[in-house]
Amino acid sequence: MYAILITLVVLGSCAVAAPVDEPVPIVSQTQEGPNPDGSYKWAYEAGNGIKAQEEGQLTNPGSENEANSVKGGYSYTGSEGETIELTYEANENGFQPRGAHLPTAPPIPELIQKALDWIAAHPSKEDANNV
Repeated sequence: MYAILITLVVLGSCAVAAPVDEPVPIVSQTQEGPNPDGSYKWAYEAGNGIKAQEEGQLTNPGSENEANSVKGGYSYTGSEGETIELTYEANENGFQPRGAHLPTAPPIPELIQKALDWIAAHPSKEDANNV
């Protein structure tokens, strides 16, 4: 019985002590489209420093290679006060993000790279037949 009462008191005090989230105001906002050709643009900036923008269009309309093409980005302040920026492009080649905070692959070791270069310069007969 006391365990239930203590649990309710603890949960009640946590609920009372929880901070109230204030709404974040939108400082600026623009929007264009969607236009008849499928293009569009939008951007906004929030009161907490978050900024985002994007624009898109249809490339190669009416052809076999018709695709949506989008470019954009966003930025915000990280937990340690640093500015995090990300830009991206999305098209027939997929989603391609860029940002200093994104992980990168380690460099290929020198001996492995030499072996790969040698293999590329000296394809086997089987590889030559498959080309």
